[in-house]
Amino acid sequence: MISEHFKYSEFEHSDTAKKHGIYNRLTPNAKACVKALVENVLEPLRCAWGKPLTINSGYRCKELNELVGGVESSQHRTGEASDVACKEPYKLAQLAKDMDLPYDQLILYPTFVHFSHKFNGKQRKQVLYNKSYKGQRLV
Repeated sequence: MISEHFKYSEFEHSDTAKKHGIYNRLTPNAKACVKALVENVLEPLRCAWGKPLTINSGYRCKELNELVGGVESSQHRTGEASDVACKEPYKLAQLAKDMDLPYDQLILYPTFVHFSHKFNGKQRKQVLYNKSYKGQRLV
C-alpha cells in the first residue's frame, strides 16, 4: 500500500501490457515518484472527492509507452503521472484546482484526468485540455 486508498499494483496494471506480454513493473526510482504523486496529489484529492478513483494508466515502461503512442518524454515513463478515470472528470479537475494541489500538469480528457507531479523540481501547475475534450473549461 502507498496510502489508505492506493496500491502500487494499480500503477503497474495495464491490459495492453498484459495482452502483449510486456513486463510493466515499477523501477525503484519510479516507485518513489509514484509515492510522491499519491501522497501530494492523488490521496488528498481522493479524500476530498469522497468516492473511489480508478487509475486507468499509471507507470509505463518504455515498451508499453511506445506501444500506446506515448511521447518519449511522458511523465508516465518516470512514474510521475497517472490518468484517473471518473464519471465527472471536469468536477474532479476543478476540485484539484480549487484545493491548490501541487500538480505539475492537469490535463482534461472526456473520461479521465491526467495528473502529474514532478518528483524533483517546481510544479508548473499547467491546466491543459486534450483535443478530444469538448467540455467546460476550469475556472
